Amino acid sequence: MDYVLETNGLCKYYRRFKALDGLTMQVPKGAIYGFVGRNGAGKTTLIRLVCGLQQPTGGEFFLYGTRHTDRKIAKARRHIGAVVESPAYYGDMNAVENMKMQYATLGLPSYDGIDALLKLVHLHDTGKKRVKDYSLGMRQRLGIALALCGDPDLLILDEPINGLDPQGIIEMRELILSLNREKNITFLISSHILEELAKLVTHYGFIDSGKLIQQISAEELDARCRKYLHVKVTNTAILAQVMDKLGTEYEILSETEAYLYRIFQISELSAALSAKGCDLLSVTEREESLENYFLDLVGNAGGETA
Repeated sequence: MDYVLETNGLCKYYRRFKALDGLTMQVPKGAIYGFVGRNGAGKTTLIRLVCGLQQPTGGEFFLYGTRHTDRKIAKARRHIGAVVESPAYYGDMNAVENMKMQYATLGLPSYDGIDALLKLVHLHDTGKKRVKDYSLGMRQRLGIALALCGDPDLLILDEPINGLDPQGIIEMRELILSLNREKNITFLISSHILEELAKLVTHYGFIDSGKLIQQISAEELDARCRKYLHVKVTNTAILAQVMDKLGTEYEILSETEAYLYRIFQISELSAALSAKGCDLLSVTEREESLENYFLDLVGNAGGETA
């Protein structure tokens, strides 16, 4: 698999505070990678290192195979567009003027493409309206247009939907999906809003206290965050035999309790168990939410490192 970004034992210390503590992760080419963690977990620190705004204390990272200490890293960073913390723009200028300033900063030879980029983010009809008078959603979309100047392959977005109203969130989601599918742009999106990320991402990286707790594909996570039955029976050894025969995935919790990863009709399940001499005592249908999954993950990690 090709990776646009890889980190290996990456560290960033501020005196005694470890913002990143041995972070190892991989962002596949073409992915929408959700970088998930609570505020202060280290998400923005990683982004600042990758963008060259700060230097690591230890470890290493690679952009398109180029190590961060290599002289060619500046060339590799030309493939990146980023909106870190909040979009950078000139409030007294309109959208076109802001785009021209960005083109000039990047040393692009002409203003060709500005109209197309503004149309892409639905800001082509804003005329002379100054950016300071834009809604938050409009400013966020302008930030992405500015990040797209120079035709990057990787867009890094730091909390892109923070503070947006429902319509703004939908517009941002549709824009990200469109850029990923139609232009094959890879995204690294840091966020703590899991419900919205679940509608977008192809891969997750869960970070806590500067450490990557887990890296998992959206497909794998969907399989774990699914509906299941919490059952109580008189004998889970017999339950296991019945589930094996039915080809059903299960997890034994104790001599009397288990999770069944298939939704049965209660009468069907009770009859199958009764035929083997096991009584079904209770059944509760449950569904693991992404939020609960993350909290369980962080809680378990915290317990291991305490």
